[in-house]
Parts: sequence; structure tokens; C-alpha cells
Amino acid sequence: MLQNTESIRYYQKLTDSMVDLWRRGYKFEEIRMYLDGYLSCLKQTNTMEAYLVHGLEEEVMGFLRDPSNFELSISQPETDYY
Repeated sequence: MLQNTESIRYYQKLTDSMVDLWRRGYKFEEIRMYLDGYLSCLKQTNTMEAYLVHGLEEEVMGFLRDPSNFELSISQPETDYY
């Protein structure tokens, strides 16, 4: 569980971007490559401590492995209740 505010912010950016890429038709392998590049940049630029990047990586990989995060939501038709 992420507790550092900076890690949480990056987690939100990454997961939002991954869902957006998926909705635009990218394959999971391409999303994984995006994720690897993003995390590599965080490591190389020393933006965050290494242990925070590692924790972020674990959490984001868990998000990527969960297929329910990438399901299309089917809107239910609105019905009027009288």
C-alpha cells in the first residue's frame, strides 16, 4: 500500500494513462512497455527514492494484472420509476 503522497500521485497518473491507452486500442504488451519506460525514467532521474519507485512498481503491476481494471463499462439504460 502506497503511503507517500508523491508515490500516490505517480500511481494515479500511471493507472489513468494505462486505462486511456487500453481504451485507445493499445495491447497489454504495449502498455507494459509504456510502464517499464515510465518507471525507468523515475529511476534514472532520481525523482523518488529507489524504495518508493519499487513500491510504486509493485502496486502498478498489480493494477495491470487485474483484468477488471480494463473492462468496458456498459451503460445501463435509464429507466423512469413511477
